[in-house]
Amino acid sequence: KGSAREPRAEQIDGFHGERKEATRDPGDAPASIDKMETEIARTRMQFDRLERPLDKYMFLMALQDRDETLFYRFVMDNVTEMMPFIYTPTVGEACQKYGHIMQRSRGMYVSIEDKGSVESIIKEWPAKQVDVVVVTDGERILGLGDLGTFGMGIPVGKLNLYTACAGIHPSKCLPVTIDVGTNTKSLIEDPLYTGLKKPRVRDDEYDAFVDEVLMGLHNKYPGILIQFEDFGNLNAFRLLDKYRGKICTFNDDVQGTASVALGGLIEAVRIKGTRIKDETFVFMGAGEAGTGIADLIVAQMVAEGLSVEEARGKCFLVDSKGLVVKSRLSELQHHKLNYAHEHEPVKSLLEVLKSIKPTGIIGVSAQPKVFDKAIVSLMAEMNERPIIFPLSNPTHLAECTAEEAYTWTKGNALFASGSPFDPVVVDGKTHVPGQGNNAYIFPGIGLGVVVAGVKHVTDDMMRIAARALADEVTPADVDVNCLYPPLSKIRDVSRKIAEAVAEEAYARNLATIPKPADLGAAVKAAMYTPGYDSLLPASVQLDSPGLRTIRNPEHNCGMMFSALGRQALGIRGMLPPAS
Repeated sequence: KGSAREPRAEQIDGFHGERKEATRDPGDAPASIDKMETEIARTRMQFDRLERPLDKYMFLMALQDRDETLFYRFVMDNVTEMMPFIYTPTVGEACQKYGHIMQRSRGMYVSIEDKGSVESIIKEWPAKQVDVVVVTDGERILGLGDLGTFGMGIPVGKLNLYTACAGIHPSKCLPVTIDVGTNTKSLIEDPLYTGLKKPRVRDDEYDAFVDEVLMGLHNKYPGILIQFEDFGNLNAFRLLDKYRGKICTFNDDVQGTASVALGGLIEAVRIKGTRIKDETFVFMGAGEAGTGIADLIVAQMVAEGLSVEEARGKCFLVDSKGLVVKSRLSELQHHKLNYAHEHEPVKSLLEVLKSIKPTGIIGVSAQPKVFDKAIVSLMAEMNERPIIFPLSNPTHLAECTAEEAYTWTKGNALFASGSPFDPVVVDGKTHVPGQGNNAYIFPGIGLGVVVAGVKHVTDDMMRIAARALADEVTPADVDVNCLYPPLSKIRDVSRKIAEAVAEEAYARNLATIPKPADLGAAVKAAMYTPGYDSLLPASVQLDSPGLRTIRNPEHNCGMMFSALGRQALGIRGMLPPAS
């Protein structure tokens, strides 16, 4: 047995009357703390006193640690305001400093030094049911590079959004970091780095270890959705191709980014009065996001009547060496080969645009300001309504800002970005830039998977999710030039996407749960709404004032134990190796 202060067990302050008296320790809370509204007001006051985004992030994570119900209620009630603090752009800075600001460990850490015993570690994990895992090896965190175990902030943040945006119950979410070392010298030299201080393991040893982790999770929690997150280009495509037919999985950097981008493009062409197949796109960046978006655009063009070859001929990639062309085949990575066209080599993006004359440019390069005035002005010269999507994040890595895009195109740009920007006024007209945030897509995908018991996540599901997202854009959104619905509607958007994904699963015989008579009602009923009712499980016993013994560690989800407490329970994987 082990003892711990457990956040879900601790959330008793908001109980009323007899419930409160039955569950509280003597003297553990003031008598007047008894309403969610009071706690929300107190939280708002404390939050507003903070100025730095990182301080707001740390405040919210501490709130989640001590009162998860209040945390989710506060985030859901203020989702548009809170999104930049619990995820991009602030999570980028948080990950860079993760070992310096970490207050309590959250999620599962599995180290290459655990090789051969991963199955037993996972078997010991206390949660009896997990529906969604987000897993990273920390090699390509946002546009920031190899952050190793400091990258745990990404799975934690993504799962916060699964709950806040789609109602996946937090007890059924599990963030996982696979620690195979880091190639970032500054982390290895950092005394507060939480991971293995040695170079990354590669090749067969890496593959065998990742397989041990993924299949261990799949075997303990059959039907679990495993989302790949921020793996490097070397592994991201290989792992997706290897496992997408074996387990229920998708890669959010490849497929989720593609789906949210396609959703914005579908709305953009609606405004133009064209179709996706009528457009030509140049991608600045040819990594996971760039080729993922191109692949889904091709799938949409094929659905609209083009052949695969015709569709690929409308998508052009630019990497660090210039336009991806056939004369470079010997040097190209596998994922770029389908977009190596017959064309003379071109080095600069400006010359590529002059040659290709695209209708849209999509930035996924993490090169700030690469869409400069010359680039954007040329797009405006060639197109009445140029499509300009600088999707790199965090904000300081965006290819251009909303103000630059709207100003340089005289307000004619059809714009979406990866990070949030404030509204822009050009010639008296207000433009509200849409954020192509993956949070529009992956939570709804996950909810649909859970409700229908989906066997595999397909590319068609991603395309259907993009269409469902675009269908939620209203005339009021279009009036302010916004290509996405407001984030304040994100739970409704997630519900619609979940329904569409589940319908596709039933149509393709990919569902394992019988179809309910009213699918929409079933999806809505599956969505967690935070409240102070019925929070305490029967397994929590009050042994002494201020101390609760967790009889059933399922309710702890391995999140809150100190190293000593972890050892006492005999449960491994709860802390990074260097904690």
